[in-house]
Amino acid sequence: MAVHPESRPPGRRMGQGMLIFALALGLAALTGLFDRWLGGQANPNQNLQGFIGSDGAREVVLERNRQGHYVASGEINGLPVIFLLDTGATDVAIPAHVAQAAGLQRGYPGRASTANGTVTVYSTRIDELLLGNIVLRDLPASITPSMGGDTILLGMSALQRIDFSQQGSQLTLRQPRSLDERPRRLPRIGL
Repeated sequence: MAVHPESRPPGRRMGQGMLIFALALGLAALTGLFDRWLGGQANPNQNLQGFIGSDGAREVVLERNRQGHYVASGEINGLPVIFLLDTGATDVAIPAHVAQAAGLQRGYPGRASTANGTVTVYSTRIDELLLGNIVLRDLPASITPSMGGDTILLGMSALQRIDFSQQGSQLTLRQPRSLDERPRRLPRIGL
């Protein structure tokens, strides 16, 4: 004899509902953990810890991701962004929607050769770029409307201002102490 769901005791229906709710909650938590794990695989440098060397240089150590690239979190004009270090890129290349969010102004149009052919780019300047404790100011860059996604190519216009060396799966970026950061001596005034 079949029992209709309405004829089950109320406690049993509530127990089944709680079980379904707990399973759904557990599945959502596992999905969140898996998503965070995948994000860490793509960008192992989400929380960069920089340090100051004995000579006053700022240093950041990056870990290579599973694809063999150096990807790191940083900022452009205060906007959190993701950088992909690219020694083959002449400029810092920024997707148009990211440039707009960072308040960058489009300058003169130009042409750039990419892996996907020749594209139109617009010159711009970044007021401040942060990568860990490395700070680059007044940096030439290109707004690239044909770029998809949110990742910024950190090209040679930025990388030429810092030293970098690779050992194993780590890349050390080093910004020498610049002249304007050194303590200035006040002139002696004789009495």
